[in-house]
Amino acid sequence: MDFKSSDTIPGPRTEDRLPHTAEAAVKIVIVGGFGVGKTTMVGSVSEIRPLTTEETMTQAGIGVDDNYGSASKTATTVAMDFGRITITDELVLYLFGTPGQERFWFLWNGLFEGALGAVVLVDTRRLEVSFDVMGRLEERGVPFVVAVNTFPDAPRYPVAELRTALDLPEEIPILDCDVRRRASSRDVLMTLMRFLHALAMKGALT
Repeated sequence: MDFKSSDTIPGPRTEDRLPHTAEAAVKIVIVGGFGVGKTTMVGSVSEIRPLTTEETMTQAGIGVDDNYGSASKTATTVAMDFGRITITDELVLYLFGTPGQERFWFLWNGLFEGALGAVVLVDTRRLEVSFDVMGRLEERGVPFVVAVNTFPDAPRYPVAELRTALDLPEEIPILDCDVRRRASSRDVLMTLMRFLHALAMKGALT
């Protein structure tokens, strides 16, 4: 199709445009193992229609991807999810959800670039998956909070037990969440922002 000078390229939808009061934008990554709810969290909290890169799962993934606890999952993120949420009139968060399967983890390095902080989503049925995830964040020096997604059939543990199991220091927040609920996902992001602010203030005083 030939492009004519009279043709126009549509811009962003009105509801997708940044608020005119926005003065700062912060990049946040949402990480975790396969099927912990990263795409759901981005979709529930984003104020714009989220960009997803989900593809249908096929027989080729059998024996390669660990879908324990997510047997009913039929699609998976292969690159990233992207959304946006306005925290205040001046502050906007850009949300990047990472792919969960280990074979796509090579994409994480690019997604971590410029990230101010991260949310580590945890499924208590598969806590062991979280160790590599948190290790990668620590290697990159990206501060994070841990959000335990409350799956109906997942066991519940006291925060102190989870902290011990995950080998996390006292200062890293751990909280429950239901990523299907916008208010719950927003609370997680607000906890991360308060944590980052506390770290910044601590750094300024030392």
